Amino acid sequence: MITPKVSIPASKRSLLQLQQRRGILGISKAIDKRLYRMAKSVMPTISKTEQIALGCGTIGFDRDIFTGSPSLKKLLDTYDPKLTPEEKTFLDEKVDHLCSLLNDHDVSMKKDFTKESWDYMRDEKFFGLKIPKEWGGLGFSTQAVSQILAKLATHCFDANATVAVPNSLGPGELLVRYGTDEQKQYYLPRLADGTLIPCFGLTGPHSGSDATSLIGSDCVVEERNGELGVVANFKKRYITLAPVAGVVGLGLNLSDPKNLLKGKGDVGFTVALLERDHPGLRMGPRHMPLNAAFMNGTVEGENVWIPMSCILGGQERCGYGWHMFVECLAEGRGVSLPAGSVGAGRGVVGAVGAYTRIRKQFRVPIAEFGGIQEAMAYAGSDALIAIAGTELMNAIVDNHEAPMVISSVMKQNCTERGRRIVERGMDVAAGSVICRGNNNYLGNAYMSLPIAITVEGANIMTRSFQIIGQGLTRCHPHMLELIQSLQAPAEEEQKAIKTFTDQFYKVVGHGMSNFGSSITRGLKSTLDTSMRSRNAYKDGDKLLDYHEKQLLRLSANFAMTADLCFSLGGRLKFEELLMGRLADALGAIFLGYATLHHYSRRRGIEGLEVVTEHAMLRLEKEAQDALLAASDNFPGALGGVASRVMKLGCFPLGSTTRPYKEPSDRLTKEVSRLLTTPSALRDMYQEGVYIAPEGTMHQVSELIRALPVCVEADRIASKLRREKAQPTEEEAAILDRAEALRDVLIQVNTFDHLTEEEGREGYVRPALLGTEERLAALERKSFAA
Repeated sequence: MITPKVSIPASKRSLLQLQQRRGILGISKAIDKRLYRMAKSVMPTISKTEQIALGCGTIGFDRDIFTGSPSLKKLLDTYDPKLTPEEKTFLDEKVDHLCSLLNDHDVSMKKDFTKESWDYMRDEKFFGLKIPKEWGGLGFSTQAVSQILAKLATHCFDANATVAVPNSLGPGELLVRYGTDEQKQYYLPRLADGTLIPCFGLTGPHSGSDATSLIGSDCVVEERNGELGVVANFKKRYITLAPVAGVVGLGLNLSDPKNLLKGKGDVGFTVALLERDHPGLRMGPRHMPLNAAFMNGTVEGENVWIPMSCILGGQERCGYGWHMFVECLAEGRGVSLPAGSVGAGRGVVGAVGAYTRIRKQFRVPIAEFGGIQEAMAYAGSDALIAIAGTELMNAIVDNHEAPMVISSVMKQNCTERGRRIVERGMDVAAGSVICRGNNNYLGNAYMSLPIAITVEGANIMTRSFQIIGQGLTRCHPHMLELIQSLQAPAEEEQKAIKTFTDQFYKVVGHGMSNFGSSITRGLKSTLDTSMRSRNAYKDGDKLLDYHEKQLLRLSANFAMTADLCFSLGGRLKFEELLMGRLADALGAIFLGYATLHHYSRRRGIEGLEVVTEHAMLRLEKEAQDALLAASDNFPGALGGVASRVMKLGCFPLGSTTRPYKEPSDRLTKEVSRLLTTPSALRDMYQEGVYIAPEGTMHQVSELIRALPVCVEADRIASKLRREKAQPTEEEAAILDRAEALRDVLIQVNTFDHLTEEEGREGYVRPALLGTEERLAALERKSFAA
């Protein structure tokens, strides 16, 4: 039996379809609402301070990496670090003269500079490098400040630290941007000419790497004699330049229980400007950071009255300290500290590289030993990475950006590489840099690098919490709006659900897109790597093309993994092992792009391809290893699922699609050869090394000058042995000169006494007194008697 077809009127059919759509839409909205509320329940409330922090600083290339598709061309089109003729002259003349006034060993022993040195730094405006010319400063670029600091670091790390603070952590730039007219007119000329040396008081006994918590640094708004101000109590420590500072920028946590601000300004992180003679302010006692001589000490006060005129920016800027701090920190962390590592890298390649040809063991220059070659090559590629990253960061800041995430990457990654560079230099130069004295050109740097690791946010905290914690919220293309929607009050729930839903599905789409890119790019990069010739890097175009593709693959891997982190919800901030590994991956990717950016700008230097290849292979291996460790240990209730997704996306064919390896021994030896013999590449590293005038005894300068002589002498000696011939008069002169130089330059300093007590007339060392006492009791006093 056939059932007759029933015809439904068009109007009724439209009504049924409308009802179906509404039903589906209602189900969808219910799901969205449930999903929103579930996400809100696991997302901790963001404090007001954290909300302010999320709005501070800028984002740029760091966001490009989080999208999974950054562009080298964009970097090259946007950032080009350069020096003006005025900046070059200052670097060549004023910085060199300052170095000539400083004896690094004397500074470290006396724990201070001479009056002449302090006066020269003031007179030549070393403390006002970035203050605009209209206020009496030099108005230099970030690139210039960085190169000045790096050059000082090749000679005296204490000078580097002393000049760095006023030009990064000092209140000078903050005054330019936020100061009242009266504050600018009073302070900026005095800061520019060094009349007032500045410092910035933030860290306290109970607030170290979390300095902005401002524990123990409180102030309360009060009114005295009709004047509004604050009464402050503070106890600061680790404050560089505090013992000699004439003015301190003081970080305080402001409260206003009586509502005296009346809406003009706000509570929270506030910066006050106090001169040294301010009533109740105590500055002077020193810390002694390891063996360093730069001034570092405490800033304290109880019940200190601070009028509103002393608040940086006036009452309107109360509570605005976070914004100031972020801009200040971007320069200190991202520029000043990495500049020290650049100086270390240039100095090690210049001096230790020369030493490896001058110093012989078993009648062979130690540069021919495999262990030395490995240390020099790795120090050289780390130095290139630091140089490249620093120059790119300088250009970013000079582009009026304040990238908190990139500055954190630079601080953590470059100071760690700086430490490794100096450690390798110490291993190679060995006894010659263990014994202190004028001939020791590396020992003070070795003792200073751990300080750079620690200050302005300890590297452990920066790596395992800050970089990814800030990166995911600030740099992910969709995360910030999603987080903000979860913080919305109940009365705004409907609007928040729509925002959350839109961003949530964008996150899902973003993750799926990068999952696909990870697989396709991973398979292609594996194939390209397997087919790549070991000499392919010698073609600069192929070098750039290959390594940019690898960085694109790794960026997609990283971006996909970042999306998987959302499965952890609010637990992410406690998964510091995961965040540390992702910080390693992000750092390697950013510095990889920086290294290619540097090569693109400097190509044409013979040998640059070799060390760029060495550096890129290491960075790609670092990123790969970090991502593998993250996939092996992905935490959380959904960690097993996230781990499998991550492995499938990042390494679709398992170990086959993990193609990156450490540089070959052949490449390592070639890098070492270029860095330990006269070469254009070696000259590039030495561009920023202080060279003393001829006739001045300066170990680094003498080592660098002796290198070509000793290399030529070794060439002559080798030729004579092959030919079994006698040297000509000219050859004999070169051989004799090289031998004399070697004999001088391998010497270490000795001292009649090391302490004041030991130098007193009639002093006998306690051990020798004991020997005399014991011999006196014996019948036979001497073997020879």
